[in-house]
Amino acid sequence: MKYSVVIPAYNEQEVLPLSYQRLKAVMDTLGDDYELIFVNDGSRDGTLDLLKELAAQDRHVRVLSFSRNFGHQEAVSAGLAHASGQAVIIIDCDLQDPPELIPDMVKKWEAGADIVYGQRVRREGETVFKKLTAWAYYRILRALGGQYIPANTGDFRLIDRKVCDTLNAMPERNRFLRGMAAWSGFKAEPIEFVREERAAGQTKYSVKKMLKLAGDGITSFSNRPLKAPLAVGITLTVLAFVYLVLSAVFAAVGLWDIVHVLFALVFCFLGALFVSLGIFGLYLGRIYDEVKGRPIYIIDEKINF
Repeated sequence: MKYSVVIPAYNEQEVLPLSYQRLKAVMDTLGDDYELIFVNDGSRDGTLDLLKELAAQDRHVRVLSFSRNFGHQEAVSAGLAHASGQAVIIIDCDLQDPPELIPDMVKKWEAGADIVYGQRVRREGETVFKKLTAWAYYRILRALGGQYIPANTGDFRLIDRKVCDTLNAMPERNRFLRGMAAWSGFKAEPIEFVREERAAGQTKYSVKKMLKLAGDGITSFSNRPLKAPLAVGITLTVLAFVYLVLSAVFAAVGLWDIVHVLFALVFCFLGALFVSLGIFGLYLGRIYDEVKGRPIYIIDEKINF
């Protein structure tokens, strides 16, 4: 098998037929055998029924169906684990990432790149909030030590067989695949593109899911937040000492009420304490997830494998 295309899908019945048509049209032009691996991430609409119809009509279509909704990164991970191609393309079903860019990715791969990732130069149809948070996130990630993760990228990419095997061998349960691919160190090249609006339907990435992905990205590739409480604690201790000295002086001359000042300091320390505990809690939660050893997804049905 020359090419595998991994397409996670969650409640995508509106856009699925068009997504399949555009992907098939592009892959047919490459002239080599390929497979389209659709991963149904516990959809509650007619996505699975449509996928079964496509699989019955087209031998290239393979379907993995989860027992419930496990998440986007888990769906992509399942697709990678079942991909057999020498080159594996990851693309979402919503057509915001254009399938027509795949031949250009293939050219860069054939020229020697192990990873060819799509890099957005503009994002159409997204809110100002989404654009600002995306801009800020990659800069925060770099500041915390994740500078090897290219900015303005998603999971839309082509990866070589050896990169796919490397990702499959990584044991962590909280998956942040674009970071894991970048961390691997294989030769990577970008392809710039304009990210279009969804062809149909609504985004399935809620704020909660975006925050989880952002948290996984930060805690997977940086331990600096664990060191932050120490710096905050030292700073607050110094400021508190200075503040106490000033408070004592002003209270002695009757300008300040020392009781109110002490209460303010107590609450400042309590706030810093809870922030510190929250940071440690994020990392302890990751350890807890890893130790449990549960599978990151459960496949209920396989079609055409």
